[in-house]
Amino acid sequence: MNLKILSRNPNLYSTARLQEAGLKRGHSVEVIDPLKCDLIIEKKKPTVIYKNRTLETADAVIPRIGASITFYGTAVVRQFEMMNTFTTTTSQALVRSRDKLRSLQILSRSKLGLPKTVFTNYSRDVEEMIAHVGGAPLIIKLLEGTQGLGVVLAETKNAAESVIEAFNGLEARVIVQEYIKEAKGADLRAFVVDGQIVGAMKRQGKEGEFRSNLHRGGTAEIITLSDEEENAAIKAAKAMGLGVAGVDMLQSERGPLILEVNSSPGLEGIEKATGKDIAKSIIRYIERSI
Repeated sequence: MNLKILSRNPNLYSTARLQEAGLKRGHSVEVIDPLKCDLIIEKKKPTVIYKNRTLETADAVIPRIGASITFYGTAVVRQFEMMNTFTTTTSQALVRSRDKLRSLQILSRSKLGLPKTVFTNYSRDVEEMIAHVGGAPLIIKLLEGTQGLGVVLAETKNAAESVIEAFNGLEARVIVQEYIKEAKGADLRAFVVDGQIVGAMKRQGKEGEFRSNLHRGGTAEIITLSDEEENAAIKAAKAMGLGVAGVDMLQSERGPLILEVNSSPGLEGIEKATGKDIAKSIIRYIERSI
């Protein structure tokens, strides 16, 4: 097969591993920078031009679209879809997953456990927002934040009020979530490919840090998920329409709580923590789907 990986940097761990796995399986694999693609839109002949040549022979694309290029990256994925090219992440699922609020609404509709969340239109009644999630401590998240950036733990009511009012003053959209104390700064990342869990790890924030993201100095170890956690992760990926997803969950007294469903999950942390060839699982998913 002829595979295209949509990535801005061929040297990134995830991109390099996917290319390696595809080549090992005997496929032709090319890394394409989506921002250097020109899209030709005309009747019955959608076309992608890359570095002055027409891309016509792709059997499948693997989008590795960063949050900062979601708009144009999604347009490129959509163009390949118009050319009847299989994609491991559809353009619609990509857009949906990048909208934190919409994602939570979809997961809620699917009856999945979530931390209680409040979103308002820059409400002046900050005290009421805080009360809705059970008071401080609580979590405040920028809707467009990634990799733990734009996430604040407000330990007191006064701190929460100050942060929310500051974000409101900047007209920065935020959601306010209850703090799950029993999680103790750890979360679970379940990697789902084609409706199956192919790897899972527990991420622990460094001492004094409530965010468990590996980019923020957290550590990871392999973990065996409970049946309830497995079912929640698979159901969350399905609800979001994602064939490849990283599902982040908290362990709570009321069961697994979904934090986020990532449409472009990194491979480095999960492969190193579990020792599993996740990239190969994604390539095999493509082989089964075409």
